Amino acid sequence: MQDIDTEIRDLIAAIIEKEPEKIGPETRFMEDLGVDSMMALEILAAIEKKYKIVIPEEKLPELATLSATVKIAREYLAGKKNEQS
Repeated sequence: MQDIDTEIRDLIAAIIEKEPEKIGPETRFMEDLGVDSMMALEILAAIEKKYKIVIPEEKLPELATLSATVKIAREYLAGKKNEQS
């Protein structure tokens, strides 16, 4: 199984139509990759669908880099696991 970092990087790469290798942990989506607000929403929705979690739209500005996005996804995944137990 791929780790969540790679899965999310590949997901983002597919949405913004860039090579996954171009997305480093601290690559800024908007400044470095030209991600706009619609793409950011698409990324958020894709992560929610893939991991069956809900991330509030208020978190959208925090999804600025791969590492920040992975961190937020992990937080909500951890919360989901806590709810199930």
